[in-house]
Amino acid sequence: MNTPVNQHKSQFVAVASIAAELSAVMEVAKEISLSAANAKAIAFRAGEKAKGFQPITDFINELAKETIGLVNDINDHALDLYRLTVKEYRMSEACRRFETVARTAVDARFADSLTLSLQRVRQRRADCQRQFSLHVSELLAQLADVMHPARAARVIAANSRIEASQAGEYLQSLQAVAESVDHAAQIIHDKVHKCRSALSVINADA
Repeated sequence: MNTPVNQHKSQFVAVASIAAELSAVMEVAKEISLSAANAKAIAFRAGEKAKGFQPITDFINELAKETIGLVNDINDHALDLYRLTVKEYRMSEACRRFETVARTAVDARFADSLTLSLQRVRQRRADCQRQFSLHVSELLAQLADVMHPARAARVIAANSRIEASQAGEYLQSLQAVAESVDHAAQIIHDKVHKCRSALSVINADA
């Protein structure tokens, strides 16, 4: 069982690691967008040979935009989660100090005056913990949403390989695009999975 100090440390580490993973996802999504632009240019030069590939480039670009939009929203929630972690840590420290004072001043004349202040701090800490759990649940749901375009990108990559095989001398260039999209989708999947694992751990500790 984690002590309160270790629990907060694990929360700080988890939130920081999530921010790093999300940053990587954003970069990969931008790479997918660049791949779509390159594919569009190649398909345009290939003309009829890559006719079936041309609409695929639009799908790739839309998936990249969708992923970037989702990650931006998730980053906002991750920032809120960090702020809540800081706030909860401060409330826990304040509560610990009030409890220490209350114990040492148990026989003091105005010891009862500490009771209300201690109750208020405990209530604020409990509110922070509830908000934290709520944000973790929302973040987990949003991360699940990011998995959808990642899975769709892998399907599109498979279709891209089929269409590329009919593009004559442009085959290698278009296959390279398909491979980059497939690779990027796998990276996004892995990064998001790491974020969800980190969130699940701190949610269990919260």
